[in-house]
Amino acid sequence: MDSRMTSWLAVTALGNAVARRRAEGTQVAGCIVHTDRGSQFRSRKFVHALNRHHLIGSMGRVGAAGDNAAMESFFALLQKNVLNTRRWATREELQIAIITWLERTYHRRRRQAALGRLTPIEYEAIMNQTVALAA
Repeated sequence: MDSRMTSWLAVTALGNAVARRRAEGTQVAGCIVHTDRGSQFRSRKFVHALNRHHLIGSMGRVGAAGDNAAMESFFALLQKNVLNTRRWATREELQIAIITWLERTYHRRRRQAALGRLTPIEYEAIMNQTVALAA
């Protein structure tokens, strides 16, 4: 989190996500990273980071709100369940609250219809087993 969205912030976030997935023993190469058309995601630094980690970049089309519908829905949930619950004294306090909500609730408890009523953690575990068996 920062006060401005920059290519450095986007590259750092991507690097953190890659490191975390690798620490969990999850496949990184070939994952699709969907972004909007913000300049930070079109920057050379970000594109090089995608290539360095063998990730596939996917960008929404100009004027096609449906491309980002899933992320807009996610951010609406984040706003309702974390941001709007109280006034945050510091950015660090808010960051901890967001991470806690993501890790405790969104990934582990919130069942999603699009995932067959599984949580994201359950769904990914099944998908990783399926990919391993297919290999």
